[in-house]
Amino acid sequence: MSNMMRDSQIMAQIKDENLGYMSDMALELAQMAEDTGLATLAYLFRMAALEASTANSVLAEPDDLARQMTSH
Repeated sequence: MSNMMRDSQIMAQIKDENLGYMSDMALELAQMAEDTGLATLAYLFRMAALEASTANSVLAEPDDLARQMTSH
């Protein structure tokens, strides 16, 4: 059982590292696109970077989203 927990922790860490790398690369590509006058492409890369940086913010339970949207 501890091997499964350890493996899942390792996989989560690798996923975090990969998402961070993807976000960094997308920001670099956005800057390169901006420098060459490709504003639309730069915007798309920035959105990809945002998606990668927030992809790990998965809700713990499906009902959390409904609670967050309805709580004031």
